[in-house]
Amino acid sequence: MADLTTTFLGITSPNPFWLASAPPTDKEYNVRRAFEAGWGGVVWKTLGSEGPPIVNVNGPRYGVVYGADRRVLGINNIELITDRDLYTNLEEITRVKKDYPDRAMIVSLMVPCEEEAWKAILPLVEETGADGIELNFGCPHGMAERGMGSAVGQVPEYITMVTAWCKQYYSKPVIVKLTPNITDIRNPARAAFKGNADAVSLINTINSITSVNLDAMSPEPMIDGKGTHGGYCGPAVKPIAMNMVAEIARDPETRGKPISGIGGVTTWRDAAEFMALGAGNVQVCTAAMTYGFRIVQEMISGLSDWMDQKGYQRTSDFIGKAVPNVTDWQYLNLNYVAKAKIDQDACIKCGRCYAACEDTSHQAISMSADRVFTVMDDECVACNLCVDVCPVQDCITMVPMQPGQVDPRTGKVVQKEYANWTTHPNNPGAVAAE
Repeated sequence: MADLTTTFLGITSPNPFWLASAPPTDKEYNVRRAFEAGWGGVVWKTLGSEGPPIVNVNGPRYGVVYGADRRVLGINNIELITDRDLYTNLEEITRVKKDYPDRAMIVSLMVPCEEEAWKAILPLVEETGADGIELNFGCPHGMAERGMGSAVGQVPEYITMVTAWCKQYYSKPVIVKLTPNITDIRNPARAAFKGNADAVSLINTINSITSVNLDAMSPEPMIDGKGTHGGYCGPAVKPIAMNMVAEIARDPETRGKPISGIGGVTTWRDAAEFMALGAGNVQVCTAAMTYGFRIVQEMISGLSDWMDQKGYQRTSDFIGKAVPNVTDWQYLNLNYVAKAKIDQDACIKCGRCYAACEDTSHQAISMSADRVFTVMDDECVACNLCVDVCPVQDCITMVPMQPGQVDPRTGKVVQKEYANWTTHPNNPGAVAAE
């Protein structure tokens, strides 16, 4: 049976599923319930400096994007860091870590971008016995306007500077949480490791407005007739998050560095995909807020079963396994040719493939009088839009052509040799093949 025990930065947890810094990890009551439900670790909701607590709004804090069946695709939040007293949080962290020594306990922090502010809070966190800290350089609303959160995460020099302070005044692992609200995620990641960060975690929430109330003419969530941008998370951000994780995992300057993957993890498969792209573990928020803490049991059993099927004994067996297959467009094999094929026995004759191809693609699917849909190989460019819109899984598949066959669309013989855009004759900057 697969062993889900995961060691990340020397921190061992019974599984790779951690709760991200967010409302689910705001207090002792929540975290104890989470550990009892089976979560391998938590990142305690972001703590601020000593003094008057942060003030949150007393009204709606969330906006939601729904799927057609009202399934939650994404949540926008305008909540700030913890509004509970610093010392209350520290006392609770101490108690919980003492009672659950086998679970990972990471404390998220956000204080002003001043050395003395970090120097003051770090010893207090170290006294709790927590396993490490996560620097919140990602929050895009409320705190950014105060020179914290993403205001730091968008400036590589600040990331390096603050990370170095934390490594100087704190003896345990330092994780830097990155903002996705930036052009190239590699720059802040490089900056974090330049400051000797032990790991990076990503992504934090994406700047967003999820909806507008057309009666009040205000963004939602609405506070007394007005709204603001917030941070977007949930299943809808997963593709963005995975791309950013992969960019860091394959960057020559950060390749092989520890990454904690965050962004839309809802199922065991989501977690496995992040981990295959280089994440040593995953953090979850929206799924827990939507379905409750017990969802982790489905993640645990699903990942365990899949690992057994694949012959993976431990998570380290597949972490990063997909990274070598992530490349740039210019290196894709242009001699690879495929065609769509429709399984007529599985086809329910809905016509989605035909409508999509005929109206918006390459007019490569014909429809007979009795609604039999057939791919015309002399027009098919293998874009796979038909596969994506078909409601029947595996009814339409992409079948590679073999070397030596003639592509009826181009009239050219399919070549066995690999060739890419860098050497293509249509490329004005092509490099001559040796």
